[in-house]
Amino acid sequence: MTRPLTVGVDVGGTSVRAGIVGDDGDVLDTVSAPTPGTDDALEAAIAGAVDELRRRHPVSAVGLALAGFVDAGRGLVRYAPHLSWRDAPVAQRISDRLGGLPVVVEHDANSAALAERRYGAAAGASAAVVIALGTGIGGALLLDGELYRGAYGVAPELGHLRVVPDGRSCPCGKRGCWERYCSGTALAATALELISGAHPPGPSALVREAAQDPGRITGRRVGAAAREGDPIAKAAMVELGHWLGEGLSLVADVFDPDLVVIAGGVSVSAPQFLDAAREHYARIATGAGNRPLARIRTAQLGAAAAVVGAATLAREAFG
Repeated sequence: MTRPLTVGVDVGGTSVRAGIVGDDGDVLDTVSAPTPGTDDALEAAIAGAVDELRRRHPVSAVGLALAGFVDAGRGLVRYAPHLSWRDAPVAQRISDRLGGLPVVVEHDANSAALAERRYGAAAGASAAVVIALGTGIGGALLLDGELYRGAYGVAPELGHLRVVPDGRSCPCGKRGCWERYCSGTALAATALELISGAHPPGPSALVREAAQDPGRITGRRVGAAAREGDPIAKAAMVELGHWLGEGLSLVADVFDPDLVVIAGGVSVSAPQFLDAAREHYARIATGAGNRPLARIRTAQLGAAAAVVGAATLAREAFG
């Protein structure tokens, strides 16, 4: 017997992406919208996306995946650096907007990790770390197939490990966080720094676009330009690969995983940076040459992993 359909919603700093997910993990239908800047507008956007999907499909429950601290009951969002919620009962608020439809909330990287464990790249791994590269960095740790959340639901907050003392400012309030150098936002910041340099590496469409409107230089645009061979974009990708390798060496020292899965929207550009990241990680990891190193793979489910994982959690919680 087919289990009920559920909706997974990936609430990112840039966009809200919702999908109907079947019992086998397949995404059957999707909608998306820009992420608004206030609580009320964001909750309305989420409810609107779910309503659009359930006009086309029977829906039994909703899972929200977001970058933030979620309480043990998976209903309260304590803090989200790229969103406006602070100590907000998000699950109840969204449920109320949806006429009582049950809602569960989870960290986006945890959601992606669960999906990759069930349906994708992390199947069979004993100790797997999922690193979701998007607007920022989300991290998740799977031990023998189970998510490790820490005592208060925060672990592992990898994106805010400080890698550059007094480096780029971060929405979390610190400076030099890993995600400021290794994320979609970081790609845009690095490209703009390269463009403003005294000797940018060759003619670039990004230079012309930045002169017209610097806001056009987004992580997604840099990724597309890198695939087209743009020298500024390719140099930004090299920089991202370097910082990914730096962070992977820290992850290996702390968790000693047998597998690292690179997920999130930036993972679609992995051919531009992942080999360099692997090489840098292998070179600087503590005990390099005298220890096994984690396999590094991209998420099999791609940018849909958080949607699939959130919907799976909703199915398990309320199915």
